[in-house]
Amino acid sequence: MTRPQDLSLSDINSTVEVPEGHSFWKTLLAYSGPGALVAVGYMDPGNWSTSITGGQNFQYLLLSIIVISSLLAMLLQNMAAKLGIVCQLDLAQAIRARTSRRLGFIFWILTELAIMATDIAEVIGAAIALYLLFKIPIFLAVVITVLDVFLLLLLNRIGFRKIEALVVCLIFVILFVFLYQIILSQPAWHQVAKGLIPSWASVQTSPKIGGQTPLSASLGIIGATIMPHNLFLHSAISQSRKIDRTDSSKVAEAVRFSNWDSNIQLSLAMVVNALLLIMGVAVFKSGAVQDPSFFGLYQALSNPDMVSNPVLAEAARSGVLSTLFAVALLASGQNSTITGTITGQVIMEGFIHLRLPLWLRRLVTRLIAIIPVVVCVAITSHQGSLDEHQALNNLMNNSQVFLALALPFSIVPLLMLTDSAAQMGNQFKNTRWVKVMGWLTVIILTLLNLISISSQIAGFFGDNPSSQDLLLSQVISIGIILAMIGLLIWTIIDIRRFTHPKQK
Repeated sequence: MTRPQDLSLSDINSTVEVPEGHSFWKTLLAYSGPGALVAVGYMDPGNWSTSITGGQNFQYLLLSIIVISSLLAMLLQNMAAKLGIVCQLDLAQAIRARTSRRLGFIFWILTELAIMATDIAEVIGAAIALYLLFKIPIFLAVVITVLDVFLLLLLNRIGFRKIEALVVCLIFVILFVFLYQIILSQPAWHQVAKGLIPSWASVQTSPKIGGQTPLSASLGIIGATIMPHNLFLHSAISQSRKIDRTDSSKVAEAVRFSNWDSNIQLSLAMVVNALLLIMGVAVFKSGAVQDPSFFGLYQALSNPDMVSNPVLAEAARSGVLSTLFAVALLASGQNSTITGTITGQVIMEGFIHLRLPLWLRRLVTRLIAIIPVVVCVAITSHQGSLDEHQALNNLMNNSQVFLALALPFSIVPLLMLTDSAAQMGNQFKNTRWVKVMGWLTVIILTLLNLISISSQIAGFFGDNPSSQDLLLSQVISIGIILAMIGLLIWTIIDIRRFTHPKQK
């Protein structure tokens, strides 16, 4: 299916040894790592914004959305890992091999835009963390985020297994910070349990609070949770383990342990996202936080009068809560930097067969991503800190909604490829229940996206758009809907037409 020189991430492909004949736990440890890199994308600064803001605006209502989207993410990530292990093709290579050159190029552009949308959240999160911890002006902090290319040069020298270990450590830093704050907040656990029950109220277009509806907030959480680039990443790094690919039992074992790794790590990510939403509700007094941005949350965590109980008030007075929050935010941004760069390399090599050094790839992507952030800061800096903070928060939330719109164009090819016996073999193609759940996911996500497009576009005109603004948003939304439907149909026809993968 592929030539040796075309192996995905050839520098790390099949480089991690896996012990044979050992216990379940020792074997699982050898396979653990790729799931952590994938889980990073489920707890990046974009998730922080959508989850905390969702909790501030709608209390515990959207907890069920976090759980459902996390479970669907596990299903999709397992399929992505299986594609990589069985076929030795990442998702970008597999799509490129089974679509026309023109459609493959469109997919590359769409996926690059999704990575840039993800990078916007990383830029904002890292810049704000630098500002909060070291009082670096926000504009300068945005520019400093470009320097993370030097971190990548260092990591590139220490080996992939050590990168995995570093990422796991940073994940536990984030988990510890929010678990500590939630334990101190003593939330109403019966309300938390009620929020875990799915409700139609979580996908309604009213009420509108803080520029958000339950539906738009849910889509933001979905876009921040089930992220397109994670499917490409997992299909590539799942190939890092060295196995005998001529032995189907060894391949099946690799698929099974990769699924264990992925599900465990994504469960941790689900807990982190749930803690973030609970934090938005329980840590602060009701209505106390007028600024839901990271700046406002940091200030609130420093103010004993704004937190919900005396224990939190004492911790806030000492500065522990706010400092831990900023440290976790910085850890999250740096984690996402590592995985975002690796994904960018997978996509560029897979779709257009172009190899760039990791540091150069990262530099180009980051320079492009900081443009909208710098423009946002420049426009709002003279309007006051609250307006600037809110504008950055809205920019981050809107970038996550774009990811939700781009998601079907990753899931549909993944489902079609892993449903195919010609691609996967009868042993590894999707079972009937996986196929049904996968296609239900695509249909539901696509319909929710189509329904919400108009209100999302209207949101760019402010909280009180005029009738002309609403009309323009309707026209733009119709164009986007037609383009999405047309591109999905083209994708399905193209992949069906290319029955067998071919090298291009």
